[in-house]
Amino acid sequence: MSDNIITKLLNPSEKGKVWWLFTLIMVFLVFFILVDAGSYYNKGVDYLAIKTGDVVKLPHVKEVPFRLGLDLQGGTHLVYHVDTSQVPEKDKASALEGVRDVIERRVNVFGVSEPLVQTSNSGGENRLVVELAGISDVNEAINMIGETPLLEFKEQAEGARTLTEEEQKKLDDYNKKAKEKAEDVLGKLLSGGDFSALAKEYSEDTNTKDNGGDLGWIDESSHPYEVEAIKDFKIGESSKDLVINDQGYFLFKLDDKREKANPFNENEKEKEVKASHLLICFDGIDGCTNGLSKEEAYAKIKEIKAKASPKNFASLVEKYTTEPGGAERKGELGWFSKGKMVKPFEDTVFPQKVGTISYIVETKFGYHLIYKEDERVQNEYKVSRIFIAKMSKKDIIGDSKDWKNTELTGKNLKRASVQFNPNDGTPEVALEFDSEGADMFAKITERNVGKPVAIFLDGTVISRPTVNEKIMGGRAVINGSFSVEEAKTLAQRLNAGALPVPINLISQQTVGASLGKSSLLISLKAGLLGLALVALFMILYYRLPGFVAVLSLGIYGVAILAIFKLVPVTLSLSGLAGFILSIGMAVDANVLIFERLKEEVRDGRPLSVAIENSFERAWPSIRDGNVSTIITSLILLWFSTSIVKGFALTLLIGILVSMISAIYITRNFLRIINGEWLEKRSWLLGLKIKKQSDNN
Repeated sequence: MSDNIITKLLNPSEKGKVWWLFTLIMVFLVFFILVDAGSYYNKGVDYLAIKTGDVVKLPHVKEVPFRLGLDLQGGTHLVYHVDTSQVPEKDKASALEGVRDVIERRVNVFGVSEPLVQTSNSGGENRLVVELAGISDVNEAINMIGETPLLEFKEQAEGARTLTEEEQKKLDDYNKKAKEKAEDVLGKLLSGGDFSALAKEYSEDTNTKDNGGDLGWIDESSHPYEVEAIKDFKIGESSKDLVINDQGYFLFKLDDKREKANPFNENEKEKEVKASHLLICFDGIDGCTNGLSKEEAYAKIKEIKAKASPKNFASLVEKYTTEPGGAERKGELGWFSKGKMVKPFEDTVFPQKVGTISYIVETKFGYHLIYKEDERVQNEYKVSRIFIAKMSKKDIIGDSKDWKNTELTGKNLKRASVQFNPNDGTPEVALEFDSEGADMFAKITERNVGKPVAIFLDGTVISRPTVNEKIMGGRAVINGSFSVEEAKTLAQRLNAGALPVPINLISQQTVGASLGKSSLLISLKAGLLGLALVALFMILYYRLPGFVAVLSLGIYGVAILAIFKLVPVTLSLSGLAGFILSIGMAVDANVLIFERLKEEVRDGRPLSVAIENSFERAWPSIRDGNVSTIITSLILLWFSTSIVKGFALTLLIGILVSMISAIYITRNFLRIINGEWLEKRSWLLGLKIKKQSDNN
């Protein structure tokens, strides 16, 4: 019996082949829907897991976003002149390509959505065009492209000098006057002086002095020192004492305070969460040494989850966590806002109820249990400050006077990455050198055992570790008291590389996000209206075949959007136009088929035969029309500019998919419909079917 079933499955009848194809179409449809609506599916999975207490735990799918172009998302358009005057003629082409590759690598590591980086020659001058979608701050974009940090390793100079008596006196006198000046300003402020006027007269902060010391709206993530100083102030209140650090003396004023709006939803407030977590890593994750396979790690954290509660969570973390430094901190993460943690972690903890322990969350670090301790609305503060600078030893003799260069620099860097100190959990930047750099670093550490080796970034010391022993393997660590974001930015910039030739900015343009959003909404409305009218026409004119065509076009639409995500295709206004035009081509194919179907039925052929004949005889016209459009699209892709290329690419993909949709999907749906059943209901075809007796 079972052999008979297998034989039928492997050698299906003609009707069986139809159902096999239908099943395959449905499988692909489910896949495309998951690609298009992955975020909604994952939210549903999470909701189901929470409601059932992890009894029902469906797998998550990878969320693939659309890549929007500059005209839809907003961003920055920059044009640079590439100076190849010092490059031999035979090497200029490769130097130009080298510039393009480095700039593309830089913007890619910053997570810019589908940047456009291309070179051209205009009037004999080399140009580099950079379009950064989603980056509306021109200065941020320019810094992103132009910054290449100079990384140097230096060893202590022999007989590093100290300050002379004259230099020390100069230092002491300056700092004494700075203190007196700061105390004088504080006295004036306490006597009722106007903070803004005092800042304009006395502050040494050149960035804020002219506008009365105004820092604008700040929050704890961007200005932790300032927020810590004023967070207990009432609005309008100023400092009663000097705030002192190594840089100098500060006075602050809280001008205003508000709840921070959610940048993704203006009707919501930005929240901060206080949480702790328990992490179990597994083999294959960098730095994981517990020897557990992924399956073993999941089984272990599932066992821990079964006995975890808010009361014993800290003790479980101390006992089981594999996070470096996590046991000492009892898994505490403190307060954090969105953008500070990896996405699966944030997607879990922010909607989670306070006082609960999450379901098992998988990230690139392993499996987590998250205990959400508290949440609050994040505040923003409008702050002004007055700054009086101190003088340091470095201001007189500079860092470099105490240090001498080694042969090791950033050019020997193979990779930089963010990691966490196993002792205190602070973020640091791990460096991995190439083979030449590894040999250099081993020699440097060998001759400096017991001495410091300084790491300079753009001429400033950021770390002075003392060498305990010769270090082999070409690895070093920069631990300069960074925040997570600072460590991440430094690693990204170090990975970005250096430019082979100079570039000069000659043009800049900003496209507002609101303009892009408005254009996108108008385009979507036009597309949806056009689809609705086409669907209505097809159903009214062709009736049941028209309805089948609309279903086929629906599958076509779901598939094409998923393909745009997976390829990926950068969607622009011109790209959307190409997509909508391809829908028209898909409809045109169905019209040709259905008109042929009417002719076959009028000639008295049985409906099943008429359906097959209509597809066979319409195919040459469909093929020729689509092939000519495909050739045109390829020509546009090859020779045109970026705007036209977006139109050509979406049109090309749409045409290819529409041919499959018309020939296979529509045909399969019509084959499923019973011919005899439909012949008895000829009104569904909008025509009268001839009977055999009529032909006689």
